[in-house]
Amino acid sequence: MHIDNSACNLASINLLKYLPADETTIDFDVEAFKHTVDVVFTAQEILVGRADYPTEPIAENSRRFRQLGLGYANLGATLMAMGLPYDSDEGQAVAAGITALMTGRAYETSARTAGRMGPFAGFAENREPTLRVLDQHRAAAADIDEELVPEALLSAAQQAWDNACELADQVGVRNSQASVLAPTGTIGLMMDCDTTGIEPDLGLVKMKKLVGGGTMSIVNQTIPRALRRLGYDADTIERIIAYIDENKSLIGCADLRPEHLEVFACSMGDNTIHYKGHVNMMAAVQPFISGAISKTVNMPEEATVEDVEQLHIDAWQMGVKAIAIYRDNCKVAQPLSTVKKEAAVTGSGVAAVTEVVEKVIEKVVNVPTRTKLPRNRNSRTFEFRVADCKGFVTVGEYEDGRPGELWMNVSKQGSTLAGIMDAFAISVSYGLQYGVPLRAYVETFTNMRFEPAGMTDDPDVRFASSLVDYIFRRLAVDYLSYEERVELNILTIDERSQPTLPGVEESVTETVQGHDVEPDPISIPSASTLLDVPDTVGVPEPSSTAHDAPMCMTCGVAMMRSGSCHACPSCGSTSGCS
Repeated sequence: MHIDNSACNLASINLLKYLPADETTIDFDVEAFKHTVDVVFTAQEILVGRADYPTEPIAENSRRFRQLGLGYANLGATLMAMGLPYDSDEGQAVAAGITALMTGRAYETSARTAGRMGPFAGFAENREPTLRVLDQHRAAAADIDEELVPEALLSAAQQAWDNACELADQVGVRNSQASVLAPTGTIGLMMDCDTTGIEPDLGLVKMKKLVGGGTMSIVNQTIPRALRRLGYDADTIERIIAYIDENKSLIGCADLRPEHLEVFACSMGDNTIHYKGHVNMMAAVQPFISGAISKTVNMPEEATVEDVEQLHIDAWQMGVKAIAIYRDNCKVAQPLSTVKKEAAVTGSGVAAVTEVVEKVIEKVVNVPTRTKLPRNRNSRTFEFRVADCKGFVTVGEYEDGRPGELWMNVSKQGSTLAGIMDAFAISVSYGLQYGVPLRAYVETFTNMRFEPAGMTDDPDVRFASSLVDYIFRRLAVDYLSYEERVELNILTIDERSQPTLPGVEESVTETVQGHDVEPDPISIPSASTLLDVPDTVGVPEPSSTAHDAPMCMTCGVAMMRSGSCHACPSCGSTSGCS
């Protein structure tokens, strides 16, 4: 979310690595995280000048504004390992604290670098808005609920923003943008993350379709750690894991306490996070991200258009910069899907079914169906001539008037042109019967140029660039609506020559020649009136023009007789004999 023609060097940090080995606490290793931000952000800054860019404008803007995109991955697994539900005030506050520390420390590093290397080239002209944005980040960090976030984490975040704003006011910042949250789909797998970016887990057990064919089962490895954090003993954890392996879900597990079920809620499956919870998480961390957040808001299959509309309105009102939604089963195939075990209801309750069913959407192949014309059908035949080629076209129609077949007789039977046009007519007929719209043919074959071409004997289509061009223009006139033909610029002579807009009546205004207009009355006496000079003095008598005089071929004025020839009184041209 930055200026056009710019690039952003991305890097992401695996948040789960900063939880302590002692799984009975939720302390976040603040010092290690700050050190990681310093090192990674500095490396990204070095890469700006070392990188190659696809175009010169992108290279110029990237080096002028030096945008960076530091982010993180595995947030969902980190919250699960801390025993915090993704859709909860505590989980969102902790996510906000981590994000505030990351971006605040990044800008602090950027300001320290600017003290040695100078700020980015566009800082001078953007100083006031840049510092204002940093102050807004700092104010948002001060609003985080301190009762929901570990004290060390929140204190470090607020201190980082104080340092960043003070240094930026003195020396500026080296980078106009510091952080974004990328999808991390590929690098998340390489970093052994259970979740990507800011996302929660898609499902405790997922099936991933591989590009080369086949599937891969992905199992969440954070569940045992989360259960230990929640106080379960080893035997109970083992039974819960066995239940997940068998049922692909935690619903119905007798060993899991009900109040802990929301900790393991996922984007899909039978224990899902409400789609508004996704937006709430984005709204919690957006005030601490320079750019935008790449995140998918998963919506159930039964979501309505009104639900989607309201979701976008809510995201806008919360200040989220960008949002993307995915409604379950809205595509023919999807790369990731959950795995679940269905249950059957018996008289004594819910009994498990031994068969495990994948929730993989079956790929549906749309096989085209041919709709033949009725045995007895109406048809329309028109005769045409293009240049010196004469032919006939018969159009067979469905009961609703749509064209369904073409028969063409062109030139002499047995000629090459007649054979090609017969084969062409058959192929078009099959296409019409398999559902190809006539407009698609018209758009494709009009304006094709080959001989014979030229004038036609059709009053509606006076000129054709080829036989195919004429035939489909004629079909467009007969079968397409006026609005469609206006879009395709295929109009009849009458439609093209219509002098006024449809529905506008023409009006006739009487015009008069100059010599019919009465002269204005004399306001100042002229010499002729003072001397009493007759009006006819100095006015030549109009000469009569011979009725047989031709018009001048050069300027169009009536010629005057000159002996046995005629001469033009305007340009001097003659009729050729003088």
